[in-house]
Amino acid sequence: MDIILAVAAALFFALGTVLQQKAGLDHPAQGSSAGLLVQMARRPVWLLGISCDGLGFICQFIALSVGSLAVVQPLLVLSVVFALPLGVVFTGQRVQRLDVCAAIVVTVGLIAFLTIANPHGGRQNAPLGDWLITGAVVLLITAPLLLASRRVHTAAGKAALLGSATGVLFGLSAALTDVTGHRFDDGILTVFTSWPLYALIVVGYISMTLSQLSLNTGTLAPAIATQMSWDPIASLVLAIVLLHESLDSSPLRIVATVIALAAALGGVAVLARAQEAAEPPAGGPSGPGEPPADAMTAAIRA
Repeated sequence: MDIILAVAAALFFALGTVLQQKAGLDHPAQGSSAGLLVQMARRPVWLLGISCDGLGFICQFIALSVGSLAVVQPLLVLSVVFALPLGVVFTGQRVQRLDVCAAIVVTVGLIAFLTIANPHGGRQNAPLGDWLITGAVVLLITAPLLLASRRVHTAAGKAALLGSATGVLFGLSAALTDVTGHRFDDGILTVFTSWPLYALIVVGYISMTLSQLSLNTGTLAPAIATQMSWDPIASLVLAIVLLHESLDSSPLRIVATVIALAAALGGVAVLARAQEAAEPPAGGPSGPGEPPADAMTAAIRA
């Protein structure tokens, strides 16, 4: 059940990303942080994308409530694979052989990871002290990335730094979602009177803003690849260290697990790059203040 819901979440997240990209790059927003989502909310296409993200989050929430963080989050990488047919349907993208091969590598790598690693066990929550330490570590990782993104002058570099910070925060959001979902076992009142729900709202808003900023750079490959790579990595670390989930730990299985996950993430990077390199349709030049036409089209074709 958790696997089916995770795959459904990946599909909705892929559709949401495509629509948000289109809204952000067709009409770039002004500003760089706090008011960005407010500006984007005035655009019907972006709202439709957010609605798809909402459906994806519901599927993810239920999946994490009944399953394992170490199982659910890596499967969300499939959203990059689902972007292929969505790109064909919505933007007329041509699927190249490299795209198909990369999609197969991602899928097979994830299946191998889940089969070999066999994630299991874990606790439904962690002591507050452990969460505070986790939050401090996440801040120490993401703050330098955000500061560096302000100093980088290339779109690709900015997208990679923002995407990396976003991926780490996505992992933290997933851990908070996992804990919040399990709070329903104690009654709905417990959910609304406990801090994880409100921490999830704050972290979720910040990660959504950073994700949109990385997508708005117009360089799809580094934005998507870094987000989709750091999310499962951060989630796995938090699942093991914070929530005490277990993986099969024989030396051979550990090596095979690392290889399988690395292959899947490598496929994500290749797939994102292949999509970004897709030939844009003929059209006029970009307007003032907009990304170049080729970067815009490539991003829309996510």
